[in-house]
Amino acid sequence: MPAILIIDNSLCFVACVFFLAFQNFFNLLLKSIIITMFYHISLEHEILLHPRYFGPQLLETVKQKLYSEVEGTCTGKYGFVIAVTTIDLIGSGVIQPGQGFVVYPVKYKAIVFRPFKGEVLDAVVKQINKVGMFAEIGPLSCFISHHSIPADMQFCPNGNPPCYKSKDEDVVISGEDKIRLKIVGTRVDATGIFAIGTLMDDYLGLVCN
Repeated sequence: MPAILIIDNSLCFVACVFFLAFQNFFNLLLKSIIITMFYHISLEHEILLHPRYFGPQLLETVKQKLYSEVEGTCTGKYGFVIAVTTIDLIGSGVIQPGQGFVVYPVKYKAIVFRPFKGEVLDAVVKQINKVGMFAEIGPLSCFISHHSIPADMQFCPNGNPPCYKSKDEDVVISGEDKIRLKIVGTRVDATGIFAIGTLMDDYLGLVCN
């Protein structure tokens, strides 16, 4: 009996170590997937400056206009510009004929947010109806069709607020809840990006607080 007990305890210990190792590996993998949506890239922008700004604070004015004109904007090619990190070069100004305005070419680096198909992201639910739910991932809007929500979760229009609820009612997703989703597609145009998501995969759905 003591030998059997020692073997059983050893197996339990090995199983616990394996489980913890797998859990740590999964957390690191999930973290690496989530952070790939942010990129640090070099960009260029032109600043149009009125003659009244010509003076000792000219370069500082160019910098401030760069921040205000590019931060928070979105392009289909690069995604959402979250923050300018460095200004590498402010080129020589070019006078616009017949206007007096001057254009300054600026090279800078910025952190951008660009989602891609297959990425796993955390989002906040903003709207729920019978066709699905709308969520926000920072500046990105994402739609999750009811076809991409697990079959055991049903829309409850009479809920306060309306929600998607599992049959045993142990999982309820409503407005302002945090969820984890996977991007299955994106729609890109010149000035924006819209995403389509799904909850139909392992480790997706409601994120417990």
